[in-house]
Amino acid sequence: MEQQIVKVKNKKGVRVIPGFGLSLGVTLSMLGCLVLIPLASIFVSASQLSFREFIDVVTSRQVLSGYVVSLSCAFFAAVVNAVFGVILAWVLVRYDFPGKRLMDGMIELPFALPTAVAGISLTFLYSDQGWIGAVFDKAGVKIAYTRIGITIAMVFVGIPFVVRAVQPVLEKLDRQYEEAAAMLGAGKVYTFFRVILPELLPALLAGFGLAFARGIGEYGSVVFIAGNIPYKTQIAPLLIMSKLEQFKYSDATAIALVLLIVSFVLMLSINSLQIYMQKFNKS
Repeated sequence: MEQQIVKVKNKKGVRVIPGFGLSLGVTLSMLGCLVLIPLASIFVSASQLSFREFIDVVTSRQVLSGYVVSLSCAFFAAVVNAVFGVILAWVLVRYDFPGKRLMDGMIELPFALPTAVAGISLTFLYSDQGWIGAVFDKAGVKIAYTRIGITIAMVFVGIPFVVRAVQPVLEKLDRQYEEAAAMLGAGKVYTFFRVILPELLPALLAGFGLAFARGIGEYGSVVFIAGNIPYKTQIAPLLIMSKLEQFKYSDATAIALVLLIVSFVLMLSINSLQIYMQKFNKS
């Protein structure tokens, strides 16, 4: 069967797909109203500060501490999500067991659950008197109101990004490559790291980047379990809220601008790495 190619324009240059101009206009309008204009307002609001004032705000000791807490915890949470996200996706794709569909649906629960509800639930579980936190407290390990608790909350909200990024790729992966590797004498571990993982890596990087970016900006599920101890567990989004409560809108947008730039650079770097790896795999 010959492959049919849909042409956007005919020989006279007239578009043959109806509604293309209208749909493109609606798309650009929605993108501008919902994404570009709100992001541009951050730059406009932050520009009310002089360069010296901007530097003083974003490099103050308390703000720098908030950056360190948010970035470090988000990074470790994304690493944990990358490892266990692949395991979860593997189990959901390669095995059949009772309750599989229920488990598959529960992966997206952090998307639907209000972040404040998640924060309160995690705090109740991991506090010194909680079901899980009490066990660790007896062993001398404190979870709630520490960076460990912040990382756990970020793992909770970020795990669906990795699973949903890896799962479709794993479903479409041709098992003939694994069978060929087994026939050539390769073990299961060697086959996974040299045959399967290179195919999953672009999707895994995408999920890692999304989970990392989500953790950097997460507020509702983290603020309760963090305890908000200055210079220890105070996250950057909380500092933004504190500035807003003090009616220091320019200071708040200055901190938000730094987080925006960090997230943008992160996603741009990961997307560039994905493109490079896809070209490398094809070659």
